[in-house]
Amino acid sequence: MIASYADLIQAVHEQDEPQRLLFVFCRAELPDDATEEEKAGFEQGEGGALTPVICVDKSPDEVEAFPALVEESQQTGQAWDMVFVAAMSGRGGIAPSSDEAQQPLTMMVESIRLGHVGGYLPLDRNGHAVDLG
Repeated sequence: MIASYADLIQAVHEQDEPQRLLFVFCRAELPDDATEEEKAGFEQGEGGALTPVICVDKSPDEVEAFPALVEESQQTGQAWDMVFVAAMSGRGGIAPSSDEAQQPLTMMVESIRLGHVGGYLPLDRNGHAVDLG
């Protein structure tokens, strides 16, 4: 069970093939047509829609520590509340390239936009896994 970013990095390093990590940073937003009940829940940190605002792929060695990833994301000027992470396996001892990651990353963004987040690891701003269930 992966409960944190550190657990994820450890699991990635234990894989038989080298990995590439895909990150989609999302901001929680309230829809324009939200009810008063939804607005109240949102103010308490519940509900809302997750809107992708940044996406990037990295080798695990580029982002060993979560604070470095957060710091890099802040340089974009985009506020975010949660990041979804997925890993791509390489083949024959060769990690996937950034070019190879582009289509899966685009598909990941679209999947999250549609609310299909089950295949990804959601992390809060502190690098802790979030239970979306």
